[in-house]
Amino acid sequence: MKQLMKPLAISAIALVLAACSQEKFPANDTELKTDKDKQAYALGSSVGGFIARNLERQEEADFMLERDIVIAGFVDAVKGDPQLSDEEAEKILNTMRKEVMEQRQNVLGKKAAEEGKAYLAENAKKEGVQTTDSGLQYEVLEEGDGISPSETDMVEVHYEGTLVNGEVFDSSYERGEPTSFPLNRVIPGWTEGLQLMKEGAKYRFVIPSELAYGDRELGDGQIPPNSTLIFTVELLNVQKDEPDSE
Repeated sequence: MKQLMKPLAISAIALVLAACSQEKFPANDTELKTDKDKQAYALGSSVGGFIARNLERQEEADFMLERDIVIAGFVDAVKGDPQLSDEEAEKILNTMRKEVMEQRQNVLGKKAAEEGKAYLAENAKKEGVQTTDSGLQYEVLEEGDGISPSETDMVEVHYEGTLVNGEVFDSSYERGEPTSFPLNRVIPGWTEGLQLMKEGAKYRFVIPSELAYGDRELGDGQIPPNSTLIFTVELLNVQKDEPDSE
């Protein structure tokens, strides 16, 4: 596909059409009688698939354009008679890309913040849930009998992370092996929460966005801005940080 169409052209089509409202197109009765027909259809289908994969994410920004004008621009370009030069189009699209990204961040961030606030309020009422001074919520699922880590220790854990809607965005269980990391190199909610645990313990943490990733979007939209995150964590092992001997 990259050899058939310039990357800029693909990006331009995707960005522009993704900003339009989704409307149903008439049924397609095109018959693919020859190999050339199939090749032509495959090219169009490939471009259309690329656009479709961008539609949902871009439309979350509520950024709409006049569909008829979009089609007119596409047809003019196919005919080789566009009203804008490549340089003009690139400049316009770069500006639009920034606008779409900013608007999308605002829309998703506001939604996630509201959902997180409501979830935290309800979760705090549940039996067994405790809230720290920072706003971190935790529930003891299983107590451990080993040592507790300090901020500078290395820990080995099994965990699953979800959004408040239950969607899993990360899981060491799914990967089939635990993860190890320095406790001071993760989000603040983890650094605080795991110090409450002992080896062998299993906790459930509900982490407000300010103790997680804040207004950043991660994983190509997998974690929206201002997301409250839920982690089920098993603390398997603590490797104490030993000062260097002189």
